[in-house]
Amino acid sequence: MNTPANNSNSSKNVLNSDVELKGTLRFSGELTFDGKLDGDIVSEGSLNLGDNAVVKGNINVNTVVTRGKINGNITAKEKIDVKSKTELFGDIRAPKLVIEEGVTFVGKSEVNPNKVAPAAPAPATPGEPVKIAEPVKAGRF
Repeated sequence: MNTPANNSNSSKNVLNSDVELKGTLRFSGELTFDGKLDGDIVSEGSLNLGDNAVVKGNINVNTVVTRGKINGNITAKEKIDVKSKTELFGDIRAPKLVIEEGVTFVGKSEVNPNKVAPAAPAPATPGEPVKIAEPVKAGRF
């Protein structure tokens, strides 16, 4: 006898590159999506976007591996893994984030594994000079 818990953990769904959808895509378990979607993706499961995937909408899942083109915000409860050549235009939020080299990412990111609340900055006292931090230098360390 299959219980809903067993089905959601073992169900693997695939939508190939010839699929075009409009609306909200909901699934349980695991989904590999390589088509075009004009709408949101919502799931407690794992999403795997293929190289041909084009998503115009927000993604809210447990974990996601992105490829293709995404124009929307991504929120994951566990992890976002952005693979090389992904074009991502939107904000991302997750406890864990992996971004490979060669990604186009335009947006803000919030990576907060310990769910720490941001501390309010201390107000500057009058007459005290404001210190400006040096910019972070990018490169290999």
